[in-house]
Amino acid sequence: MSGKETTEAPRPSASTAELRGGRMHTVGVPTEKSKDFKGTARRLLTDLGPERRRLWTVLVFAVVSVSLVVAGPRVLGNATNLIFRGVFGRASGGPGIDFDELHSTLWLAAGLYVASFVLSYAQAWLLAGVVQRSMERMRSRVEATLHSMPLAHVDQQSRGDLLSRVTNDIDNLAQSLQQSISQLLTGILTIVGTVAMMLWISWQLALIAVFTVPLSLMLMGRIAGYSKGRFVAQWKHTGALNAHVEETFTGHALITAFGRQAESEGRFAAINSDLHDVGRSAQFISGCIQPAMIMVGNLNYVAVAVFGGLKVANGSLGIGDVQAFIQYSRQFSQPLTQTASMVNVLQSGIASAERVYELLDSPAQSPDPVDDTESAVDAPVEGRVEFRDVSFRYKPDIPLIDDLSLVVEPGRTVAIVGPTGAGKTTLVNLLMRFYELDGGQILLDGRDIASMPRAELRGCTGMVLQDTWLFHGTIRENIAYGRVDATEEEVLAAAKACYVDRFVHSLPHGYDTVLDDDGTALSAGEKQLLTIARAFLAQPSILILDEATSSVDTRTEVLIQRAMARLRGGRTSFVIAHRLSTIRDADTILVMNAGRIVEQGNHRELLARRGAYHDLYNAQFRGAAAELA
Repeated sequence: MSGKETTEAPRPSASTAELRGGRMHTVGVPTEKSKDFKGTARRLLTDLGPERRRLWTVLVFAVVSVSLVVAGPRVLGNATNLIFRGVFGRASGGPGIDFDELHSTLWLAAGLYVASFVLSYAQAWLLAGVVQRSMERMRSRVEATLHSMPLAHVDQQSRGDLLSRVTNDIDNLAQSLQQSISQLLTGILTIVGTVAMMLWISWQLALIAVFTVPLSLMLMGRIAGYSKGRFVAQWKHTGALNAHVEETFTGHALITAFGRQAESEGRFAAINSDLHDVGRSAQFISGCIQPAMIMVGNLNYVAVAVFGGLKVANGSLGIGDVQAFIQYSRQFSQPLTQTASMVNVLQSGIASAERVYELLDSPAQSPDPVDDTESAVDAPVEGRVEFRDVSFRYKPDIPLIDDLSLVVEPGRTVAIVGPTGAGKTTLVNLLMRFYELDGGQILLDGRDIASMPRAELRGCTGMVLQDTWLFHGTIRENIAYGRVDATEEEVLAAAKACYVDRFVHSLPHGYDTVLDDDGTALSAGEKQLLTIARAFLAQPSILILDEATSSVDTRTEVLIQRAMARLRGGRTSFVIAHRLSTIRDADTILVMNAGRIVEQGNHRELLARRGAYHDLYNAQFRGAAAELA
């Protein structure tokens, strides 16, 4: 944004009404499945490309760490065999336990587990960096995409959904990658290593252990199938409860005024009761997975112990080997359960990635043209604006503006009035190039604005809208936002010219009073005066005032009109107003209807014609008089 641009825009709102489309996106909860899992996963791997070396390091660390853990039970089994042989050897007159070899074996086992821990720690540290740096790049790309989106595309999106993609979805993706990459990698390697070691010790016992895998998967599948529908119902009722609480909170004053507290409490109790029922059922059924896995693991333990004992008895297997095998059978079932659960987490992350990529693939506004003409080189803007045969429509089959022509001389004030949907705001949006024309031209000082860089065009234009936009910061900083190189004296002069100085001194810290992003410390009129002071400081050549006084009281409206009169001085101004009393002194009043200028003239001329403006003016003041009566 250039130093002169003061564009007031409504702040995005993440209200419940805007989170439409049948989705409630909650961080960490797999609320939907991806449409193209493989394609999105490949694209995600491409985005992880800059971290390729670190990912290979993570893989190497994981392989070595798991290998050391898998080797641990085998080493401990050898220690058990040493003790067993020593004890029975001494009973038969042998040398007994070789403590030197036993100590070496135990130290080796301890070293394996310590080295595995260090490598696991290093792997987690590297992976956290990989994921967070990747998400940092993704957030930067999303930010750049949002700034490059044409306003036409933004207007078609739910702002709440856009916010969810930028915040919730990226956070969910980061959490999913952090958990799933590490645990899936470790789990798969552990399964492979454990099976290899079990086959090495005894392929017969390995078959018994592996036989329990289909039984475990079948039980998990059946239980998960039962719980899935109940979890869907749980999140549905959770969404309904959240919506009711938000509605009750935001409408608390009206609920109290109409005496509907009991009805609201009854509705809350009904939804809460339903949530309790489905939540208890979902949690109970899903909680059965772990006991079922434990039961299968115990059956596997019994089978291995029985058949292993027979092998020890006939001398085909050492007792330490059976001990190692039992440990491996325990290690084997745990990563299976973890891997199955991580698949759901990864599915949730890929679904979030898909939503983020949909945002990144949004159409970008057309690039700025390269203008090498002399008029592009720091020429002062006089402010002559010409609309020449302008045509525009939001939807191809619904005409809005057709063949509109208009000339506004420098320093003149043009007021635009008309019914809702007449095309008033659209006209200034076209002047700002928020939308591109379907036909015709808009000229600024004889130069087609389509040939101008957007920053240059908007740098000489200031906007003050009905919906004020203030950021978290001091009053001084909010005014200085209009021009970054403004001095303290210029900021204070703008504040005094726009009557901000009148109310600032009643605040506890004056110009250093910190406002939140809604400016709740100020009234609606004071916030509007603050935005006018910001535009005054920017000193734009062209000024656009869109319903700047529609939401304030009459006394404040007088102050705002005086401030705007000073702001308009010597500038080409476009004023959109519903209150016709505020535009009586405009040089030219345009009456628009259905995208066309139906009348044009000053206040007196249009009243004398007794046309559309006359009807609008009298209807407004007759309504006001009737209300007073």
